[in-house]
Amino acid sequence: MTASPKSRRRVLVGVSAVATVSLGVGVAAGSRITSPEDAAAKTAAPKASQITVPVEKKALSSKVVGRGDASFDGAVNIRVETSGLTTPAIVTGKVPTVGSTITEGKALLEITGRPVIGLAGVLPMYRTLSPGSRGPDVLQLEQTLDRLGLDPGDVDDEYDTDTSQAVERLYEEAGYEAPEPDKQLTQAVDGAEKSVDQMKNALRQAQAQLKQAKAAKAKDTSVQQGAVDDAEENLADAQEALNEAEFKAGTPLPVSEIVYVKTLPRRVDDVKVERGGTVNGVVMSASGASLVVTVKVDAATAERLKAGMAASLDLGEGTAVAGKVRRVTKNGDQYDVVVAPNTLTAKQLALFRDANVRVTIPVKSTAGKVLAVPVAALSSGPDGGSRIEVLRDGKVELIPVTVGLSADGYAQVTPSGDTKLSEGDQVVVGR
Repeated sequence: MTASPKSRRRVLVGVSAVATVSLGVGVAAGSRITSPEDAAAKTAAPKASQITVPVEKKALSSKVVGRGDASFDGAVNIRVETSGLTTPAIVTGKVPTVGSTITEGKALLEITGRPVIGLAGVLPMYRTLSPGSRGPDVLQLEQTLDRLGLDPGDVDDEYDTDTSQAVERLYEEAGYEAPEPDKQLTQAVDGAEKSVDQMKNALRQAQAQLKQAKAAKAKDTSVQQGAVDDAEENLADAQEALNEAEFKAGTPLPVSEIVYVKTLPRRVDDVKVERGGTVNGVVMSASGASLVVTVKVDAATAERLKAGMAASLDLGEGTAVAGKVRRVTKNGDQYDVVVAPNTLTAKQLALFRDANVRVTIPVKSTAGKVLAVPVAALSSGPDGGSRIEVLRDGKVELIPVTVGLSADGYAQVTPSGDTKLSEGDQVVVGR
């Protein structure tokens, strides 16, 4: 049976529709199929690009920055040796107030009506000194008296008449009577003076007898002459004994009337005694009259610092003053850097007292502005030298450099050889 033309047309339309749908499905499926190479290309990271910053021209300054507590320098406890007193060590006056200043050569306290004079020295006062004493403590005393302009004669380790007279002047300057020698010594002087008078009378009598014998034209005056010779010798001995007694009776320096402190002047921080009380141990504590700030640093930082370096002390709120490093000392595993302000007004002193202070100590600085790059831009070349990468016209150029001062994350660089480097050049710091 033969199909009609109308039926054949319906079959062709159906086949065409199926083909069209199949083609669409195939195209869609084909678009979702990706080769391994295409997939890797699409998922790979983008090509690295350089991160650059411009070369700068700036002044660099390396510095140490830290914080420390302000205090008065070098606190010490002051003791008075009272073992030489024959009466109880009662405080009778001159009790200082906290904040007052101990001045060298002046009384810092009165005990039993006598002054305790402060002097600068490292050896403690451990015994009473008097004419004839010898030792390093005598040398320290004479050095002190000489520094104060009190003329102790030759500065040596012997307490002599010149030393006694200088001690008298020390007490006179302090406003007190000089100490009296022991009564036995003054009595010895009195006895020696009487002996000299007796020997003088004996000599006069012997001389008179010799004169009479000669006037009588005695044939032999040897006895009378011998008496004169003996009297002269006895007088010389008596005079020598008087000189020795007077020397020993020179002005002494009682152990209870002098206190040595390492340095003076100092500020009184605390007073342990009161008028009418008995001295027993420490009488007061005192620190240096100058305010300082102590910053703790490690050994590597301490090696960069030394006494005399300039510093800045900042309390905040615009309160900053210039200062200097006074000393750097080891303290256990760390180091103490003691910084003192150059000058302080009364208001600044009040602000700094017992405060925590920011301290800045410049270590090095460049002479004006120099070419500088971030430290991250530096790398090491095959020869061990330093180099930087400069991006020019889309290409990286390696430039060998000499590195100078580093500070605040930047380093001073100078191009080596014939290479050129200018402010604004783009230097690679990363990718």
